[in-house]
Amino acid sequence: MYQIYWTAFCSLLRKEVKRFMRIWVQTIVPPAITMTLYFIIFGNLIGSRIGQMHGFSYMEYIVPGLIMMSVITNSYSNVASSFFSAKFQKNIEELLIAPVPTYVIILGYVMGGVCRGLLIGALVTGVSLFFVDLHIQHWWIIIATVFMTSVVFALGGLINAIFARSFDDISIVPTFVLTPLTYLGGVFYSISLLPELWQGVSKINPIVYMVNAFRYGFLGVSDVGIGTSFSVLVLFVLGLYSTCHYLLATGRGIRS
Repeated sequence: MYQIYWTAFCSLLRKEVKRFMRIWVQTIVPPAITMTLYFIIFGNLIGSRIGQMHGFSYMEYIVPGLIMMSVITNSYSNVASSFFSAKFQKNIEELLIAPVPTYVIILGYVMGGVCRGLLIGALVTGVSLFFVDLHIQHWWIIIATVFMTSVVFALGGLINAIFARSFDDISIVPTFVLTPLTYLGGVFYSISLLPELWQGVSKINPIVYMVNAFRYGFLGVSDVGIGTSFSVLVLFVLGLYSTCHYLLATGRGIRS
């Protein structure tokens, strides 16, 4: 029985990977170009005027955040667009009637998003090497943070796709929720520079913890506790997975 489930998971994952690799000009090239522009504009042009931050050049400081931003965006969009397309084309019905547990379906789509997110993250990391020398302090923190963050936003993309009624609904959350949270998540600045009130407000934003944990892995500096960051990540993984499992198991947004 478990062999059948493993085959189903591998099939879903293979389908997801082939999907975004087949249209690599749309899914892989644009993020690399966008991040290159960020490196040039914010790193070279603006960064030279800002100077150092926490003892590092501005370029060094923002690179981990830019890598994380690319992982977040691509993990989310891959699952959201893929699952909604399956709903729109009625292909999702094949999964609903197949003897496959709900968790296998979730893992298949989520890991597809994770693969794209990590691939783009690795590509952006490679591009960043043309602009700055990366110094890694804690490998295991980098790997654990980027993986769990990718899982969190892949699950978020799945929830978005479940509730979406049109392709326009897929773009609402990234535009009005995800993008503002990312830009205000400490990617381009240290929240320690903010007034005390706004530091407290910033700590409501979960992306602050993800970006800072990832930055700590590279530079060894963080605006929040690493233990707190990992606790937030684990809570979001468990909470979003439970939500996805409930929605798929009950057919909310699908059997309608």
